[in-house]
Amino acid sequence: MSFGTRHTLSSQDDPNRGIGAARDWLFATLQGYAAASGGRLTVEKQSFVQAAGPRIPVPTVITNVIATLRGASEPNRTYVVTGHYDSRVTDVLNSTSDAPGADDDGSGVAVVLELARILSAARQPEATIVFATVAGEEQGLFGSAFMAAQMKAAGTDVQGMISNDIVGSSTADDGTRYKHLVRLFAEGVPTSETASQTSIRQSIGGENDGPSRQLARFIREVSDNGVTGMDVRTIYRRDRYLRSSDHVSFLQQGYPAVRLTEEAENFAHEHQDVRVENGVQFGDLIQFCDFDYIAGVARVNLATFWSLANAPGTPKDVRIDTTQLTNDSTLHWVADTAADLSGYHVVWRESTAPEWERAIPVGNATEVTLDISKDNVQFGVRAVDKKGHHSPAGFPAPG
Repeated sequence: MSFGTRHTLSSQDDPNRGIGAARDWLFATLQGYAAASGGRLTVEKQSFVQAAGPRIPVPTVITNVIATLRGASEPNRTYVVTGHYDSRVTDVLNSTSDAPGADDDGSGVAVVLELARILSAARQPEATIVFATVAGEEQGLFGSAFMAAQMKAAGTDVQGMISNDIVGSSTADDGTRYKHLVRLFAEGVPTSETASQTSIRQSIGGENDGPSRQLARFIREVSDNGVTGMDVRTIYRRDRYLRSSDHVSFLQQGYPAVRLTEEAENFAHEHQDVRVENGVQFGDLIQFCDFDYIAGVARVNLATFWSLANAPGTPKDVRIDTTQLTNDSTLHWVADTAADLSGYHVVWRESTAPEWERAIPVGNATEVTLDISKDNVQFGVRAVDKKGHHSPAGFPAPG
């Protein structure tokens, strides 16, 4: 909050005010965590020039500050968590007025920083976790779009991404408190779906089984409990009406991605000039943040990313045999090469059920036939390690 404004178009050279000062503080803070990590955490500034457009009047340098905790045994399998550090007021092009951005999205950045601090100080995870504070979100998701595109071009195997955006307040505009409830937005039909994939999905009824929905099921399973103290409410939608966040950039690249946000927003505290009007305080001020609530959201993230990064990866190329008409179901998938792999579970549920209802251990195999009709239920396959940690489910395509 001490930087006055963190607007993407604000000063990049002033040491005390503007997005440049915020960028440098984030970099120094993450470097401090890296220094204490014993070499496990590395930090970089990812900069690019964004061309002029509707919310960027002149070409502008945008910088993401990214810390990477490299996986010990499967470094190529990657999970990403973001918060955006830019802020704004009522006029999206106003780069000079104070824009505290406490909830949107200082709260999400705080979550990312705390995850980086805690996880880099712990033992090294099996897979890689990337902690990213991105810029340019309010101007058009530019920072995350560049980051996601770079990862896609590099062939990075991103198996899950969470955007923490507006996770700082437990109080709605009518004063109602939601101290333990956080929304999880997860699309069903993939944003990146091709015409041929659409045809397959329509034929098998897979609109509720895209990769992001499978990620959401996993998040609820590991984090909606007494340990985190939070109730995770899944919303079957990519994002709220008229809004979007940085997970959309990853969805556009075909990666599983979801968004966490508080249960009921107070829009007088978002995208507003700081002012008092008719006795009402407007503006995204730190006084409206609930730090116990932010800690709860951080625990949801912590449970999720530690569970993802220490379980096997999501099974790849899961198929269900449709070469002939039968009343049973044969599934097959590509073998996981993890050294601590124990085997696999086939999970299934009624087609109308939101969560997996049964898990059937099938050993360390890559094919199984079950006496259950594929026409009646939805299947998935998840990998399990020797400690019982399991992956999100891979949804089968016909083949």
